[in-house]
Amino acid sequence: MSFFISLTGLNAAQTELAALSNNIANVNTTGFKRSRVEFADIVNRSPTQAANRVNGAGVAIGAVTQQFAQGGIQTTSSALDLAIGGPGFFLVKGGGDQADSLALSRNGAFQVDAERYVVDNEGRRLQVLPVTPDGSPTAIGLSALQPLRIPTTSGLPVATTAVRFIANLPAAATVPVPSFNRDNPASFNAATSTTVYDAAGRASPVTLYYRRIENPDPDSTDKIWEVRAFRGDAELVPDTPPFQLVFDADGVLVSPAGPIAMSGGFTIDHAGSTQLAEPFNVSFTEQNGYAPGRLEGVGVDLRGVVRASFSNGEVIAIGKLALGNVPNPQGLKQNGNSSWTLSQSSGPLEVGQGGQDGFGTIAAGSLERSNVDLTEELVGLINAQRTFQANAKAIDTASSLLQTIVNLRNS
Repeated sequence: MSFFISLTGLNAAQTELAALSNNIANVNTTGFKRSRVEFADIVNRSPTQAANRVNGAGVAIGAVTQQFAQGGIQTTSSALDLAIGGPGFFLVKGGGDQADSLALSRNGAFQVDAERYVVDNEGRRLQVLPVTPDGSPTAIGLSALQPLRIPTTSGLPVATTAVRFIANLPAAATVPVPSFNRDNPASFNAATSTTVYDAAGRASPVTLYYRRIENPDPDSTDKIWEVRAFRGDAELVPDTPPFQLVFDADGVLVSPAGPIAMSGGFTIDHAGSTQLAEPFNVSFTEQNGYAPGRLEGVGVDLRGVVRASFSNGEVIAIGKLALGNVPNPQGLKQNGNSSWTLSQSSGPLEVGQGGQDGFGTIAAGSLERSNVDLTEELVGLINAQRTFQANAKAIDTASSLLQTIVNLRNS
């Protein structure tokens, strides 16, 4: 009987050595959770046997459980490297024919694939909840999950319909002698430009040339500036000529009273412009058209809202990271690569959001390290090795005793 008792000890020690070796091997695996072997004693007794006469029959493996303690957070340079500070798992799904293969993961090393989906290193797509432009979820729960896809552009092009300049024209400016010629700087006093867009989002420059002219009324103290506008090389003309700015003696703009409609399909407004004893300068330029924005960056906040920023200045919320959790994480089925799937013993999946009760916060540009303590594992490895040796010695001792008995029988 002692042979079999020691054999259970050898098997148990071997299992513990394997678990400890696996922990040590994965000390640098992102999101890895260490395993712990739990032992249980074996007792064989008959219904009629006295309780105080029962002898143990060895040791069994009660369970090999994963320990979901938090691993250390390591900062990285990638915005799509994500870590969960606290409980919860990222939710990922396979693409194509594996669209229903939902898995829970603590490995937040994500990247963008050829179809612009955010995926892990097995190609499984990160799941998010749909959101409003300000980042509030529009639907929650398992049925609301959708893969996170990074857009390359934002919005449709919008043609420019209004342009505005606030400028100061120098009060001491004199009337140029040469007739206006945009190629001759001596024929105008100042110039400025901005970019406008057509309905297809194509950009083109609009340049304004300011030329001081004589007031035809010799008794008036108003000062008049002629404005010539060009879009590229084509001159724009006002719907109601002429295009002139009139300032009173205090340098306040008195005409035009509102925007001037131009042949280019937009208006030009100089409201707020002045004529003061200062050099020409433009303090404000604005136009309301834009081309579709090109993607410039992606960011994730503490609550998991994913926002994309674009070259046209738009910042759009494109999803909110969905986190999952179960009542019994130790009951999850291991898949490898720091990911798990549901099992009967894990309990049902609860889908939530970062920062909610029962779910941790999201750290962007970070990865969760393995929760393996190398020193603790090495000490455990030594202890398991000694346990193995002790059980082997017990078998050797039992073998010697058996040999002695055999020798007595034969003597």
